[in-house]
Amino acid sequence: MSPEAARANAARADARRQAAPLLEEIRKLCDALGREVRLMEVCGTHTVSIRRAGLRSLLPANLHLISGPGCPVCVTPAGYIDAALSLLDQPGLHLATFGDMVKVPGASGRSLVGRLGSGRLRILYSPAELPELARRTEGPVVFLGVGFETTTPTVAAAFLQAARSGIRNLFLYPAFKTVPPALRALLASPACAVDAFLLPGHVSAILGLEPYRFLEGPGGTPGAVTGFEPLDLLAGILSVLRQLAAGRRQVDNAYPRVVRPDGNPKARQVMEELLEPADALWRGLGEIPASGMVLRQEYRFLDAEERFGLPPLWNAEPPGCGCARVLQGILEPERCPLFGRGCTPEAPVGPCMVSTEGSCAAAYRYGGAAP
Repeated sequence: MSPEAARANAARADARRQAAPLLEEIRKLCDALGREVRLMEVCGTHTVSIRRAGLRSLLPANLHLISGPGCPVCVTPAGYIDAALSLLDQPGLHLATFGDMVKVPGASGRSLVGRLGSGRLRILYSPAELPELARRTEGPVVFLGVGFETTTPTVAAAFLQAARSGIRNLFLYPAFKTVPPALRALLASPACAVDAFLLPGHVSAILGLEPYRFLEGPGGTPGAVTGFEPLDLLAGILSVLRQLAAGRRQVDNAYPRVVRPDGNPKARQVMEELLEPADALWRGLGEIPASGMVLRQEYRFLDAEERFGLPPLWNAEPPGCGCARVLQGILEPERCPLFGRGCTPEAPVGPCMVSTEGSCAAAYRYGGAAP
């Protein structure tokens, strides 16, 4: 056995030793609760980590982990894709986006992947590439601004830099979303019976804990900010189970090595300099008040929607697609009639099978098997 393999085996054995007491306490708490418990992981990266590590197979039978609207690509309305396609019909316009958006079908059934050979669709790895891309491109460049609070500050920083540098051919088509209003919408829906939330670590590193405090009010719902390693996830699960057993409703920080109570004020300041809250349309959840971020009035000259006359967003679901219900936590991906049949990562019908953080893609790739 190579030294690298020996170290990897030792690390796995150490992780199992650390996980054993957490799993034992989880089992005891679930036995004591004596009922079905539904925990929603809000973050798409949590969903992938849980599936990849096989955590579901290690948990008690009455403890159910369900996915929520934690994938920004998945909650973007189908009409946004059709509007993006219409932008490429404009002569000389270039479109820039992250790779996850390219295969998402629009309401028309078409996706951006068919325009990859046009030379006018650019796949970016980082928003920091945008100012230089605009400098060396003739004609307008529109960036598809899709993401949660984790991504939004880096996009905002790139656009502020471009504006201050005098770049005038770079435009933003914003479809940014914010997590706390979505949690409020979920709790208000009678279809979504959630006992507790595993709150997103990356988003919380920006926001801190204060935006979740509404979970602590009368009739509230326990929450725990959680990291992404299996031990982090088990610690978050244990945190909310302890709350349920004790009848408490609070927001715990089970990821203190990364998340501070006040989050990242500088990142929020950059985001808030360029953008302001607005109502936003979510796939599966409908329109949620103050859940999106749009350009402030003084930066509306960067707005692709105004500059190119794009229509208001709308949504439409492909026939038979269960993405809208998956995003609400009321349908397991495997129970969608198209899962693994008419809908696969190679030929996706809905966005939950496209994105690397999509619930359906994670279920298809990893299933629920133990590691």
